[in-house]
Amino acid sequence: MDMNSSLQKGSNEAATKPQEPPLVPAAAGEFVDDEPLVEAQIAIATPRQLMWWKFRKHRLAVGSAIVLIIFYIIALFADFVAPYDPNIYSSSTKYVPPMAISFVDGDGNFTFRPGVYGMSSERDPETLRELWTVDTSVWHPIHFFVEGHPYKFLGLFDSNLHLFGVGEEADIPVFLLGSDRLGRDMLSRVMHGARISLSIGLLSVFLSLALGIVLGGISGYYGGWIDSVIQRIIEFIRSIPSLPLWMALSAALPPEWPQEWRYFGITIILSVIGWTSLGRQVRGRFLALRSDDFVLAARLGGARDMRVILRHMVPSFTSHIIASLTLSIPGIILAETSLSFLGLGLRQPVISWGVLLQEAQNIRTVALSPWLLLPGLAVVIAVLAFNFLGDGLRDAADPFSR
Repeated sequence: MDMNSSLQKGSNEAATKPQEPPLVPAAAGEFVDDEPLVEAQIAIATPRQLMWWKFRKHRLAVGSAIVLIIFYIIALFADFVAPYDPNIYSSSTKYVPPMAISFVDGDGNFTFRPGVYGMSSERDPETLRELWTVDTSVWHPIHFFVEGHPYKFLGLFDSNLHLFGVGEEADIPVFLLGSDRLGRDMLSRVMHGARISLSIGLLSVFLSLALGIVLGGISGYYGGWIDSVIQRIIEFIRSIPSLPLWMALSAALPPEWPQEWRYFGITIILSVIGWTSLGRQVRGRFLALRSDDFVLAARLGGARDMRVILRHMVPSFTSHIIASLTLSIPGIILAETSLSFLGLGLRQPVISWGVLLQEAQNIRTVALSPWLLLPGLAVVIAVLAFNFLGDGLRDAADPFSR
């Protein structure tokens, strides 16, 4: 009787107790404070969602991604963002130092419009060197969306609109990063140089991706003598020091080639040498995956070998490939910069960060005009941003990290 009464009492309490609402997962990518709700959301999330949630916790990687997006936007719309034509030179504006932006006009009044002070030059009677001094009595406001030199916007239609500039009444152009030995605007040249330096990294990496996946996948999928031949080729390429190999292959390019051909020649050289690391990583993954159930099921289903490789095995570690490619781009950018700096890569009139750094080969010039090293700062920022982004993607793609 006591046991029956206890059971009846428990059932009555359960009936009178208010029922808790069932757990409903939140929307994808949305975090809440309720811990059970978070666990339910993680349980139904896709691998891409999990990777994104882990990646956005890496603040440094997210900031680097924003920096790289800004860099590529500037490179894509360089004609519009740059205030001047990067090839226009003037003998009267040689080696102008960078101009500082000021919100105080020539009369000493504060203004909300940015501007730059005027510059006056005088020649040193002893060294005959032209010296530039800031004239605070003259102040030129910076205007936005001004008309300037004509160009083809994205190569499609004519335009002469620029993001910023000074009025025609200014006695000297606005050189926010100074000018070089021919009086050309360094800011415009750095922005246009980003097109070559950043695009050659992407093109080389995508070609390396194709070679690494195909050759590395064939090596790991088939094994045997095919694996031995491909691995010996990889070992031979990796045994040669990279910089001398780049220099030898770049010097072998015909000097009469136009700069467009030379650009693609440098891209192919960097790709042929840079695919070995990714090829080994793909081979290792394929060796681990070729005996899994989904690969065997694809084979039994009559799928061809290339379909098994490209449609089933490669997508299983796509996140790892993306992280590896992101970490490979800085090496390509540094390689192009090094070759162009040494005169074995791209040459004038092509504008790249390496070509711009050729101006800094003269120690005397660097000592007198240190702003000519600013293209090197752009290289450093881009390389660090790619490295931090790659670290964040690698941590997010790791299935064993929390």
